[in-house]
This record gives sequence, C-alpha cells and structure tokens, in this order.
Amino acid sequence: MDRKPMRLLVITGLSGAGKTQALQSLEDQGYFCIDNLPPTFIVKFVELCAQSQGKVSKAAIVCDLRGGEFFTSLTEALRDLEGEGFHYEMLFLEASDETLVRRYKESRRRHPMSPQGRLLEGIYEERKQLEELRGQAHNIIDTSNMLSQQLRRKIIELYGEEQGLGQLAVSVISFGFKYGVPLDADLVIDVRFLPNPFYVEDLRPLTGEHLLVQKYIFDNPVAQEFMKRYLNLLEYILPYYVKEGKSHLVIGIGCTGGQHRSVAIAERVGSFLKEQHFTASVKHRDASRNRKGEKSR
Repeated sequence: MDRKPMRLLVITGLSGAGKTQALQSLEDQGYFCIDNLPPTFIVKFVELCAQSQGKVSKAAIVCDLRGGEFFTSLTEALRDLEGEGFHYEMLFLEASDETLVRRYKESRRRHPMSPQGRLLEGIYEERKQLEELRGQAHNIIDTSNMLSQQLRRKIIELYGEEQGLGQLAVSVISFGFKYGVPLDADLVIDVRFLPNPFYVEDLRPLTGEHLLVQKYIFDNPVAQEFMKRYLNLLEYILPYYVKEGKSHLVIGIGCTGGQHRSVAIAERVGSFLKEQHFTASVKHRDASRNRKGEKSR
C-alpha cells in the first residue's frame, strides 16, 4: 500500500502526570488526537490515517491504565506497528509521588490502580507496571515542577512545527462600542479618534468595506500615522504570542457604531496579517446594524 509519511506519537505515563494537557497542546498544533485508545486498536487506527490521502499527517494517541487489560498489550501492538512499516515516537510523562498525591487530592478523583485502596499504593503499582515502557520512551518529561503553560511550551518544543507564524490563527473583529466589546477579544483598539464618515451624507449609508469610505479615512494624516504605528506594534508582539504557544488570538477594533471606521481599519489589519503569513480572518459584527434609522454614530 502506498503510504504518505505520518508522524505518530504515542503518549503514556503516570496517571495525573499531564497526559491530557499534552494531548490538548498537540491538538492545537494540528495533530489528530485520540485519548485512551485501547492498544489493540492502534494498528487499525494508523492504517486508517495512512489511507486518508494526506488529510491526517500527524496523529497522537494516549494509552494508559484506564484501558485496563488492554494496556498490557501495548508493547505487542507497538511491535505489530513496526512490523507493518509504521514508525512512531513514544512520550512518557511522570511526576514525583508528592506531586501526584497533591494533584489527586485537588481533583478528588480516584487513582485507576487503587479505586478502593490507598492512593500511594496505586501510584507505586502503576510505576512498577510502567517501568518497562518508560525504558522504551523516546522522550520523558517530569512535570513535577511544571505549570500547565510550561508543559505546553515543552510539547511545542519537542513536537510542534518550526515556530512559524501560521501557527497562530488571528480573528479580527470590527464592532460598535454602543453594542458592547466582544467578550472573546484579547486585544481591543478604539478608533473613535479618527474622522467619522457618518457625518458625510454620501458616505453615511456605506460601510468601511467601500473604497470611498476607506479613501475618506486613510487620506487623513492621523489615520496614516496610526496605521503605521499599530501595524508595527502587531508585527512586534504577535511572534511572542506564537512563542508562548497561543493558537488563537482575537483582535477587536471598535468605533461608535461599528459601521465605518472600525470596518475600514479591520480590513487593513486583516490584509496586513495575511501578508505576514498569519492565518487571519476578518468579521464585521455590527456593520449593518446602524444603516437604518440611527441618529448617532
């Protein structure tokens, strides 16, 4: 069978060591992720991914003791995987006994190896059963002293693509302050200081997507200087969001009613982001809300 190369990551390790967080980080990096997959299904799963005609080029699966008796067959499944010509990487997550006890106490969950017994006994038993797999792992991460964001950065460092700007999806939303700031906005800029096309009779019924409105706004020296400075700011700060592992950023651009100035600025910002190779989209939330019967912009 003609197979396109696929990066396969098998994640295992101690319960409470951060496997779910690691999987979520990989999902943000474009991996097709499955949690708690029984090992006996691994080969079939990988075969299906290989037949996806390149739609699944990166996959990550978590196999751990929640799989019960299936977990004992993980080594055999991995051996079969190699026999079929598939290559994989194994990531093992662990943490100190003290850390695992604290995390379980905080979550109030039962340990899979000691549903009725002492927590520490379950941790000891799990370590014993995972000892052989730990020795086979390509990478081992001790999360004892890691915050969630630190683990995320480590996962990106090991398994993410090169720190490209396309990793960050940016949504640019124009809005009217009279209707409220978008709840999910990360960055908000107020452009109500710019000349308002609403007070030009021929421009009033149009939106900032119209070339006449854009010309009126951007012919103004203040708007020109603002755009230069604001785009320079975005060019400076956005790579640091990428470095921190942020996968989605929402930029809100607001004027009074969200019809003229914010729309025109959002269009320019969206075009700039695409030129900078970000994955960008532009939405005008309130552009059509004031076009009938409104007296104030």
